[in-house]
Amino acid sequence: MKTLVAFYSRDGHTKRVAEIIANALNAELDEIVDKKPRKGILGFLRAGYDATRRKTTEISFTKNPTDYDIVVIGTPVWNSRVTPAIRTYLLRNRENIRRAAFFATCTGRSGKCLKQMHELYGSEVLAEKVILRNAIEGGAKAFAEELMRLVSRP
Repeated sequence: MKTLVAFYSRDGHTKRVAEIIANALNAELDEIVDKKPRKGILGFLRAGYDATRRKTTEISFTKNPTDYDIVVIGTPVWNSRVTPAIRTYLLRNRENIRRAAFFATCTGRSGKCLKQMHELYGSEVLAEKVILRNAIEGGAKAFAEELMRLVSRP
């Protein structure tokens, strides 16, 4: 089963989770790049505002999700919501993704993030997981194992 792990990461936590999952699943990795500046305190404040307002953004990515059986999509949680980069990715690609799984990284509560991802995708999701930043290694490995069990079922 050909698998892609597509993710957006502002500060590296979500990227680390994506790398662990991709490695465990022998999957390809695709980093979604937000063209809007999100670094520093102003970028952080704009990020939360844009997520709250359900804004989209200009993004780039390299892999075509149509080429994969499963696309695992990862995002940090911003103000209890999905990031504009992942919102844009899902809106642009939801019809090209056969089967999806979602993960979100956060420091505490995931809020509406996974629910919003479901709504944007509009189809049944294979699996989902919130991974706390203080438990990245264990959370990512547990989610990868769950995905392996789900895709290996007859």
